[in-house]
Amino acid sequence: MTGPGPHPAIRAKVRGRSPLIGTFLNLGSALAAEACALAGFDWLLVDLEHGGRGEDGLLGQLLAGAAHDVPVLVRVESDSRIRAGRVLDAGASGVMFPRIESVEEVATAVRHLHYPPEGDRGVATYNRSCGFGLAPEMLERSGSLVVAAIQIETRAALESVEEIARVPGVDVLFVGPRDLSHALGIPGQMDHPTFREALGRVSRAAEAAGVAAGILAGSAEAAARYADEGFTFLAVGSDSTSLATAARGTVQSFRAALGRAQTASSRP
Repeated sequence: MTGPGPHPAIRAKVRGRSPLIGTFLNLGSALAAEACALAGFDWLLVDLEHGGRGEDGLLGQLLAGAAHDVPVLVRVESDSRIRAGRVLDAGASGVMFPRIESVEEVATAVRHLHYPPEGDRGVATYNRSCGFGLAPEMLERSGSLVVAAIQIETRAALESVEEIARVPGVDVLFVGPRDLSHALGIPGQMDHPTFREALGRVSRAAEAAGVAAGILAGSAEAAARYADEGFTFLAVGSDSTSLATAARGTVQSFRAALGRAQTASSRP
């Protein structure tokens, strides 16, 4: 079990740009988070932007990840200082910022992850990240451990992606495929040449800057394709989609089996 603060190894692994497979946590359930941790994911991400619960459900999910040595990141609702600070104080291993569009916005967001003088994160040691006062050294260490993931999901962000990638402290350029495809006027068309070109631009920008390119994939096959294109921080679905997909498969297989049994029993 890892300690109460950010995972000691995740940022180095991300910056090393070896493929890392994670999933989004949408249900807001500590049990679902633990099930995903046990499944073998390299990282988990609690989604406070679109997820089913808010910050009130965060602690249990962080504890579930820590119990099985799986780092848990958090996508915050906005790039405001207080949102990033609160999830970091709770012990998150990184923060994903949605709807970022400019170099200035990125630089401001990254500052929220660091204590002064490098940043503007509020300073306190009695929180979980600092071991409730028993690990004050985290004030000096956490800045080197926390992952900063910047979403590229608008046309403006895409147009500035090379400059965004070079902002000091950025670790991941993370494509929101649905948002980006809508922004490009090709909703949901992940095979459209315009979307493929956009992905190539993000991947090249990340490689040139020495940071990771990330994306949410709808399937293992899509994730493998993205990996071939240079994406290394790979999310596959979510706890809710995994549950729904598995449940549908179970229902379909049972209905098929019942259908075969009924057909067999009706034969003379």
